[in-house]
Amino acid sequence: MTMQRVKLASGIELDVVDEGPRDAPVLIFLHGFPESHRTWRHQIAHLSDRYRCIAPDQRGYRGSSKPQDVASYSPDKLIGDVFQLADALGVEKFTIVGHDWGGAIAWGVALMGQMNGRVTRAVIANAPHPLGFSRLVWLNRHQRESSQYMRTFKDTSHDDLVREHGLGGMLLLAFGDRLNGGEDKMEPEERAALTQDWLDRDAAFGMLNWYRASPLYVPAMDEPYEIPADRPLPAVPPLAIPTLVVWALEDFALPPQNLEGIEELVTDLTLVKVPGSGHFVPWEAPAAVNAAMDEFLGRTG
Repeated sequence: MTMQRVKLASGIELDVVDEGPRDAPVLIFLHGFPESHRTWRHQIAHLSDRYRCIAPDQRGYRGSSKPQDVASYSPDKLIGDVFQLADALGVEKFTIVGHDWGGAIAWGVALMGQMNGRVTRAVIANAPHPLGFSRLVWLNRHQRESSQYMRTFKDTSHDDLVREHGLGGMLLLAFGDRLNGGEDKMEPEERAALTQDWLDRDAAFGMLNWYRASPLYVPAMDEPYEIPADRPLPAVPPLAIPTLVVWALEDFALPPQNLEGIEELVTDLTLVKVPGSGHFVPWEAPAAVNAAMDEFLGRTG
């Protein structure tokens, strides 16, 4: 896939894949942590004959701009990047597609896009709805325990580890022997490129700043299992545009309990569960994701 450099109105520059017919419906793909546009390699190869597929390396990643201050990674700026990217490429309306952190931003893009009319559909893979997840980390022991790595990422006392070893040192500290989940399903050349990316110290801190700028609070394991009065859940309107949620059921960080009550938060929902796949479902189970997207995009187009 060929990449181009795109400068946004904010001054941020993103490396972007832009493949497929210029006059075709547009899909904007957002990768998650700690990956790149390559998360979506199988879907872009499958769909780019009939859709215009746009996939940036988001700010903080690979060759894209990597501001080092935490404030540059607040959710409003990350959501803004997507609309500014669409503007820079002459795209008015699009379907947003996201996984992991890219999915978290995709929820925000979809909610904003349904108000301004620019986002027609959403596809979310293993990224919980922000309201549901905010509730679950307080009330569900499994989710709270699985989310403790976020507290590690936010803790700047570990920054010397990152300076010495890159992102890999922080990942090992946070995940231990869980770090190699899905390793057997990733091509060796993809894993080699990814681990090379993690050695870039500016990128490492850029990636960690997504967590550090997030308003989400993950309670410690010994805090009460109730939503405290001084930390009310965010007010989020229902998402009404057609939305496909793909959920891999063997995700150690995001258990299927994240799907509970999602029908109340997304009024036009298609839910596809993928057994036997871990968190990185776009490349762990590409055939299942491709089939789900084919059916959804064909039916809602």
